[in-house]
Amino acid sequence: MRRRDFLQRAGGGIGTIALANLLAEEGLTADSAAPANPFAPKRPHFPAKAKNVIFLYMEGAPSQLDLFDPKPELQKWHGRPLPGSLTKDLKLAFIKPTATILGSPRTFSQYGQSGAVLSDFLSEKWAPIVDNLCFVRSMHTDAFNHQPADMLLLAGHMLPGRPTMGAWVQYGLGSESKNLPGFVVLSTGKSNMSQSAQWSSGFLPTSYQGVMFRRKGDPVLYLSNPSGVTAEEQRAELDLVSELNRQRYEATGDAEINSRIASYEMAFRMQTSTPELLDFSKEPAALRESYGTEQETTRAFGTNCLLARRLVERGVRFVMVTHSSWDQHSELNKKLKENCDITAGPVAALIQDLKQRGLLESTLLVWGGEFGRTPMGQFRRPEEADYAGRDHHANCFTMWLAGGGIRPGVTIGQTDELGLSITENPVHVNDLQATILHCLGLDHTRLTYRHLGRDFRLTDVRGNVIQKMLA
Repeated sequence: MRRRDFLQRAGGGIGTIALANLLAEEGLTADSAAPANPFAPKRPHFPAKAKNVIFLYMEGAPSQLDLFDPKPELQKWHGRPLPGSLTKDLKLAFIKPTATILGSPRTFSQYGQSGAVLSDFLSEKWAPIVDNLCFVRSMHTDAFNHQPADMLLLAGHMLPGRPTMGAWVQYGLGSESKNLPGFVVLSTGKSNMSQSAQWSSGFLPTSYQGVMFRRKGDPVLYLSNPSGVTAEEQRAELDLVSELNRQRYEATGDAEINSRIASYEMAFRMQTSTPELLDFSKEPAALRESYGTEQETTRAFGTNCLLARRLVERGVRFVMVTHSSWDQHSELNKKLKENCDITAGPVAALIQDLKQRGLLESTLLVWGGEFGRTPMGQFRRPEEADYAGRDHHANCFTMWLAGGGIRPGVTIGQTDELGLSITENPVHVNDLQATILHCLGLDHTRLTYRHLGRDFRLTDVRGNVIQKMLA
């Protein structure tokens, strides 16, 4: 048979195979035929407002009482303990409920058409963006220490070992980026409480684990080839390893082998795509300046915020931007200002940049920490008034959301006059998770994974979508 005759007779079959491959890459094949590529896009449960997430994780817990939720009544109680009737059930990490009240020296004002309240530490940078934000003053959690609260916020359960939010989102939706990981982690700050547990895939396939980009050298370890190894040689070696892995998969059926194959291929593609991703030279100088990439104070965090925009622009599904220095048990005024100076400008630039590019409608931003801070002061050096800080507070704190599917320019929830407890519209961290998934077109009760004989989910056994937060 001549080659031309063969192609004429087989053309329909070859075309069908090609079409099926293209449809699978776009997530348009039947759900029953799971794509071999774990990163391939998948259809949401229902039409989504958001396609990507940028989680601005302010690890260590910013003080809501000094940034978003003013309590003038604290000034009246400053230096005095509260009555036992108000604090008898209060659980604190390092101080006793009988500790004296610490009034905030911050000044607060309302900004924008929404009248959102900001302290003087944030107002200069965030006044122009407040009408894009949905503030939630009534957040609460079950954990009052960092690691359990980290896990509860990011993985839905206080114990480590479960998949984190970015892993769940990538498992549910895949990624639209063929050359970059679907879940990327960018970090600044002086500490990291839970380390890699914050971006773990838990019992999900390891292909859904977050990939941390380093700040120095290759953004990912071993991204560059060793000296003397050409791209052609590496490709040949990768093809051989992939073939051996496929043979092993056919023999064992172990899904982790497919994850390994996909990860090797992704790493190879990243070697060509990542240098271009990190090249900011084509970004306008004024834009780089707005992110603070040219200033020492804001350079590291500003670079991560600009990189986050470039990542979602290239289809990365979930970007976690962590700044981990908000645990102010002492020197609250000094250290809180330092963190605001580092982060406020780049965050404002990120929102304005996304909005100008038409990406804010499809990108969901979340800002906040794992819990809040107490109205009582922590005085490690009682003789030095400026050395005072605040302890952990799980009962109420503030976070904000913006972008895809979120109602802009509103403040949801209220706390009592002392900032001890919630008085209106409580929002548990599992509710927040359910709402984030809803914006992405995912029903949190249906996004499950079978493990140890039962179906697990991000929101564990509770969680409700907060309708007041939705556009």
